[in-house]
Amino acid sequence: MKIIVDADASPVLHIVIELAKAYQVELLIVSDLNHQLKSDYGTIKVVDTGHDIADHEIMGQTQKGDLVVTQDYGLASLVLLKGAFVLHQNGWFYTTKNIDMLLMQRQMHQKMRKASKRFTHIPKRTKDMDHQFRLALEDWLKKCQN
Repeated sequence: MKIIVDADASPVLHIVIELAKAYQVELLIVSDLNHQLKSDYGTIKVVDTGHDIADHEIMGQTQKGDLVVTQDYGLASLVLLKGAFVLHQNGWFYTTKNIDMLLMQRQMHQKMRKASKRFTHIPKRTKDMDHQFRLALEDWLKKCQN
């Protein structure tokens, strides 16, 4: 079992590193060349820039039982098919029960953006969001140790 982070613009990377280190879980951080990341724990895999290149690397590294941290619904749907777990940066898990609805919402939002219509305001990240993520990740890590 390992944790894989889709690290491009991930606001929770520091939390993942801290908890993976504390629980001694293998950690893989995947990022493209546009992001300069450093970590005192885990492995950083830097991939070329381009559409979905980091996602392809993550898929290639993911095995059943792993945990992938991402906000990408498309990547999440593919990871679920591999029997891995997927955690959103806001502290909730993608599941086979919610992924279809999330993908449909994403498609509707893309259509609205193309029509130049605003559909929502994305709130700024809060400490509570980080706290919820930390709780979800730590709970998952504890369950995996049992």
